[in-house]
Amino acid sequence: MDLIKEMEERRSTRAFLERPVGREKLERLLSFATRAPSAINLQPWEITVVSGEERVRLSRLLVKRLRERNVSCAPGAKKALPEVFVERQRGLRDVIFPNLPENTPFENFINEGSCNFYGAPTAIIIVIDEIFSSVRLTDIGVLLGYLMLGAHAMGMGTCPIGLITAFEDEIKETLSIPDQKRVVIGVGVGYPDPDASVNRARSERAPLGDVVKWRD
Repeated sequence: MDLIKEMEERRSTRAFLERPVGREKLERLLSFATRAPSAINLQPWEITVVSGEERVRLSRLLVKRLRERNVSCAPGAKKALPEVFVERQRGLRDVIFPNLPENTPFENFINEGSCNFYGAPTAIIIVIDEIFSSVRLTDIGVLLGYLMLGAHAMGMGTCPIGLITAFEDEIKETLSIPDQKRVVIGVGVGYPDPDASVNRARSERAPLGDVVKWRD
């Protein structure tokens, strides 16, 4: 595997084939992902894999709650975002919107798509015990990176989904996740639909000069 090539080519998948991912392949993927480093080898992540009818039932519930509460994807900021970040959000919208089916509002596609894991046959729910401070979320981020790159290298697509954390109680009840666990993020996993134009959309990345500072 050419790791640099995988990093350059990976993108979020927002249209999946109905083809299921086999248990053996998912186990192999997770065995790679959980090789991710963590602080003093705590490995604080816990993972629930949801497939088949269970994934369909979970998505149906999440979409229902989304409509009832009028929840929407948000950047998770504590106050209004500076224009530079707003512009990056617009950049994503600008590349996705032209590739949506006619008369499909962008917000509906993103919000309901997130709750439906964009039709992925498998949803991976990553949680962490509340005993850990928020600092350990960095370990979850590293795990997530390994998971997405590993899936891409194995011919699969992924989409990380944070919106589902708005429905943490419902997820924990449905999947029998203990109360002391915190739902951090979900990931749709499956095979990308090669005919879906939305999967060819790719947002630009900020120039290094905007995000990197050198101190020699």
